[in-house]
Amino acid sequence: MKRRQFITKAGGAGLAASGVVGSAAAQESSGSDPRQGSGTKSDPYVVGMYTDGSSFYFSPVGLYVEKGDYVKWVIESGGHSTTSYSKGNQEASTQAIPDGAKSWNSGVLKEKGASFTYQFTVEGTYDYYCIPHKTLGMVGRVVCGSPGGPAEGSDPPDAVGSGVMPGSDTIVKEKALGYPYFPSTGGGPLPTLALGGAALFGIGNVYLLSQSDRFSGRYEEDVTDDTEI
Repeated sequence: MKRRQFITKAGGAGLAASGVVGSAAAQESSGSDPRQGSGTKSDPYVVGMYTDGSSFYFSPVGLYVEKGDYVKWVIESGGHSTTSYSKGNQEASTQAIPDGAKSWNSGVLKEKGASFTYQFTVEGTYDYYCIPHKTLGMVGRVVCGSPGGPAEGSDPPDAVGSGVMPGSDTIVKEKALGYPYFPSTGGGPLPTLALGGAALFGIGNVYLLSQSDRFSGRYEEDVTDDTEI
């Protein structure tokens, strides 16, 4: 049974247009499973692989599955790979899949609609990347069953584009997290808070400069004019 598609990146051409956005707060209000697919071999969960201008990303960037579920990565635009952080894989800088889990590497897929499917048979946390775009932040995470393994307790191997890597507990709760992901902080998404902080910082600077100017004495009426004519 197909389920609601997720929103990937706002403004991106050809992206799904209903369901979940990047912020966890928005996803909590959706009230339904945002994953596309049902996890079976004939109807696997789907992760899109995208090139959007100078952005390269997987979406959802965080996905929850059960032991035995299948995930299919599909080229939506550009050329990408899905490659697990595991020993022996090209460009892998560290081991970030559970012990005993089988590694995977699709190689670079270049045609729109090309896909690669993998079955998750060991519980734990799986981090993966795109070979040509890993250094540009094209990485993702799957949690199978419950978090665990080398990927836990350490920072993600690489940056995640314009967002951050979703925490495993959040992935378990939300089921799927679209790209770009920014965690909820209670005061709004991180970009909003950053802009608000910058605005307050700017206002504070203007106030301090104006106060300094006031107390400099330059506006007092009885200031002697030393200007020579």
